[in-house]
Amino acid sequence: KAFNFCNIYIYFYHSNITDKLINGSRSYVIGRKGSGKTAICEHINRIKDPKIFTKKLTFKNFPFNDLYALKNDSYSKPNQYITLWKYLIYTSIAKQMMINENIDSIVREKLTKVYSDDPERSLSRSIKKWVGANLNLEIFGVGGGVGVDFDCKENSSSWIERVETLEDLIQDHVDDSKYLIVFDELDEDYKDILNAEKHKEYTALLTSLFKAVQDIKSLFPAGEYSIFPIIFLRDDIYEIVSDPDKNKWSDFVAEIFWDTSEIKNLLAFRISRSLSPDNEIYDFNTAWNLVFDDKLVRYGHRQQKKMKKFDYMLRSSMMRPRDFVRFLKDCTQKAIKQNSKKATSTIVLKSDDSFSNYLRSELEDEIHSVIPDISTIFDLISHIRKQTIPIQEFNNAFNKAYKEGLIEQKNIDFVLRVLFHFSVIGNQPKQINKQIFRYKMNDARFNTSEPIVIHRGLYKALQII
Repeated sequence: KAFNFCNIYIYFYHSNITDKLINGSRSYVIGRKGSGKTAICEHINRIKDPKIFTKKLTFKNFPFNDLYALKNDSYSKPNQYITLWKYLIYTSIAKQMMINENIDSIVREKLTKVYSDDPERSLSRSIKKWVGANLNLEIFGVGGGVGVDFDCKENSSSWIERVETLEDLIQDHVDDSKYLIVFDELDEDYKDILNAEKHKEYTALLTSLFKAVQDIKSLFPAGEYSIFPIIFLRDDIYEIVSDPDKNKWSDFVAEIFWDTSEIKNLLAFRISRSLSPDNEIYDFNTAWNLVFDDKLVRYGHRQQKKMKKFDYMLRSSMMRPRDFVRFLKDCTQKAIKQNSKKATSTIVLKSDDSFSNYLRSELEDEIHSVIPDISTIFDLISHIRKQTIPIQEFNNAFNKAYKEGLIEQKNIDFVLRVLFHFSVIGNQPKQINKQIFRYKMNDARFNTSEPIVIHRGLYKALQII
């Protein structure tokens, strides 16, 4: 059976990060592309529970210029979008309160009048509606409970003034249900990051979002309220967000970082679930042996070296679920074509070729917004054709390509640090027989005095022997 692992209901692997987001102890999910952020986000958005209300605000294909135009100039940079983010969060909560039968009927009735002509639509259209003068929101509260006095009429107040109105409404009338407001695909405007003005606007927008969530967590403390905004963001983008209060955010950050044990648990879970949605979850070895035969993979010069199939895949991967899912899908598809009951060592070797091309393509897509020359730089590494490259040799090849007009980026140090951040390259220390890659050591930093080593998974795509 070929795996596709697409059904989130069947294949979602429930980690402790998910629990921390749902109980409000974590608010920021930071991880690499392919590390599982989207799977967690989709799982939260699909929760079916009468006491949990979720709303996903996705910024895929979003016209970010619409947001940049909505800054609040009463705040200094980079905080001028805090009010906007609060308004989006409060409006999302108010619309969930409107359908929550535990909320006072009078409150629900008034909210229904406010949002009756605001059907589900794209986020960009919703924001224009919510901040427009034609949204009739004027609610006057004189205390909690049934004695509240509301009015809903033609509204002349600005969306900025409405933030306090919604804030009071939620504080006075929200119940003990959980309200999860999820921000996803915020990297859509990252493509213009090399434009200085765009960089400033984009980072200000993100910084304001993090600070808005901090403000809301302070205004609605856990224990009294269950209002949990959640941000999903790539780790390289999170690194460019700079603020004096950033260290304070760390208590609410959940970093997605997979080790070998967790990868094995995830694969055992997904293989078991592929047999049946109700199937028992096998241990890793049992599940793995359902898919692969037990022979070792022979590789290297005259195939004198031998390695277990999982370990062979592991060294080609970047320790991300997406990498292993890709490998398993390709292996099982090849096994089916060959009428083989299990994936053999030969199949794994062939899949390694296609996986290497996939990995290069993934990395080019991921890095392109930071280094538009990335494809040419990969070609440059391919021409050097070495697994380990002295820094000076790389610098010489890079400078030559720059002088010939093949590369526009002239800052070699910047390029090397970006390549290291995305684990295209690692360091090869002289003192120890161990390679330093960031995907293995999240806090690793590039060392300019040590040779660089190319990630094993890229060898085939870069034609490195």
